[in-house]
Amino acid sequence: MAERVEHDGAVVTGAGLAAYCPSCREALTVLGPSGRDVSLHLTVRYGDETGDLFLAPSAEGGRRSGSVHLCGKTAPDDVLCPHCGASLVDGQRRCRACGGPRARVLVAGVRQARLSAFCVTAGSVSALSGEATPKPAERESRHRMPERDAVLRARDFAEVTYGFDHGLAVAEAARCLSCKKPKCVEGCPVNVDIPAFIAQIKEGDFVGAARTIKKRNALPAICGRVCPQDQQCEELCTLRKKEGSVAIGALERFVADFERGTDAVAIPPRAPHTGKRVAVVGSGPAGLTLAADLVQLGHGVTVYEALHKLGGVLAYGIPEFRLPKEVVEAEVSYLRHLGVRFEVDAVIGKLYGLDDLFAEGYDAVYLATGAGLPIFLGLPGENLCNVVSANEYLTRVNLMKAYLFPDYDTPAPKGTSVAVVGGGNVAMDCARTALRMGSRDVTVVYRRTRGEMPARAEEIVHAEQEGVTFRYLTSPVRYVGDEQGWVRQLECVTMKLGAPDASGRPRPIPIAGSAYLLNVDLVLVAVGAGPNPTLFSGCEGLERSERGYIRTFDDAGRTSLPRVWAGGDIVTGSATVILAMGAARLAARDIHAYLTAGQTEWPTSGGRPA
Repeated sequence: MAERVEHDGAVVTGAGLAAYCPSCREALTVLGPSGRDVSLHLTVRYGDETGDLFLAPSAEGGRRSGSVHLCGKTAPDDVLCPHCGASLVDGQRRCRACGGPRARVLVAGVRQARLSAFCVTAGSVSALSGEATPKPAERESRHRMPERDAVLRARDFAEVTYGFDHGLAVAEAARCLSCKKPKCVEGCPVNVDIPAFIAQIKEGDFVGAARTIKKRNALPAICGRVCPQDQQCEELCTLRKKEGSVAIGALERFVADFERGTDAVAIPPRAPHTGKRVAVVGSGPAGLTLAADLVQLGHGVTVYEALHKLGGVLAYGIPEFRLPKEVVEAEVSYLRHLGVRFEVDAVIGKLYGLDDLFAEGYDAVYLATGAGLPIFLGLPGENLCNVVSANEYLTRVNLMKAYLFPDYDTPAPKGTSVAVVGGGNVAMDCARTALRMGSRDVTVVYRRTRGEMPARAEEIVHAEQEGVTFRYLTSPVRYVGDEQGWVRQLECVTMKLGAPDASGRPRPIPIAGSAYLLNVDLVLVAVGAGPNPTLFSGCEGLERSERGYIRTFDDAGRTSLPRVWAGGDIVTGSATVILAMGAARLAARDIHAYLTAGQTEWPTSGGRPA
């Protein structure tokens, strides 16, 4: 039933309300379909009846409905948490207006969770006088995103984590201290105003939070899933050592998904058209970021992609269970609505060269082709069948949709006993993908220890949970095949750690006489990638570094060729999505300044060579 009731005391209203059980800390609030209407979900006992009660407080009074009949202003005998069954009734205080029982909850929506009470008869939530704010030692620790069971998820490509719901998001946002000098912003390569969007989540303004992020980051749903926040913004969080950093990445993902899921995505206004045109080579994170920034500044932008799908490494390199393709497609669609044009199947260096692009009327070119050339170790037996680069393997599975068999019968390398060589995020992606493709045993071979692995800690933990075996301090030295030329064993040696090398990590040193054979029928080599040489056949005069990447002469990415910028992995080598985006934002500002100021000079000295 539903009825109108009067209330006693000031109320906490709006979508900013988030109430929790003081015993189990599970959320008691429920948002309506609009995302703004808030109800408290409780279990009540009235006589011999037990059922659900929903209270919807408002400034005018409140409404209540439930599966048990509450006559007039009669109060139930007990109010319980629907999760743990603990009684919420405060036996020391009664409602001043009707004398009915008051129930206690934790309310987040302010800087810290506050113990509050409400009259069950009236359905209002009011501050409970005399209750102390929780001491710092009682503050909540970091909330974890719910995850699918490891045994079940290891055999399909559905997303591993569910993401925050409304209650968890508000509770996690309430942990933020709103620091006057937030270091988390310094740790973000694109300088998102993190305290501002978290404050909006506290208030229940989830769409506003998403739009705050998009002022600096056009791909929040992607970054919320794949960026190494634990090594960047979250690493600098004030709460990191005591209670765990605020889950900035999970909150970013939540608001981006909320905005998309509620069909609330809005296109920001564009600056007046400048008449200038920019060609972007590559539709990965760097290319998409630069395109979004420049098109909003009034420039015409066309993105050229060599493959048939947009997204670059986001589409072909990151597995579905970490970054669903529909999320990438939604973010690309957002850029289309901003006014960015896309050309697929356009191989720059073959179909067009730089001269061709300038001849078509482009005023500037940004090279963001990434690092897509496979790297091998040069070991004996490397040409055996089923010794495969991570690039080829992940491209076949992700971009060519081998994970959707039998709907897509894409030939992908398969093996029963798989070895993955490497310790980065790509190696974790290969190992976890191999499990989902039906492999029985998957072993990661890494020459240092777990502490030196460059992969995100979360990815390593997920791989361990799913059954991937790790052989640390182990390095491959030879592939052994059968008479038909298929790999059957991987010869490895045990390592020990010596003095730090150029990377700052301990140098692995082989131990004499420690060689042994590992039975395998598929080896995935994930030890990095290099620049694809196809690009350079159409870019005569473009200077390259000793490692073959494009040489730039300042942080904005100016190259040796006038009006040509470059950024992302094609400059730095394999790095993270967000670092590529950060480089693109610097380049976008410089390109805009160059085009609008009518500059003709092109200084390439005095900068920092890449």
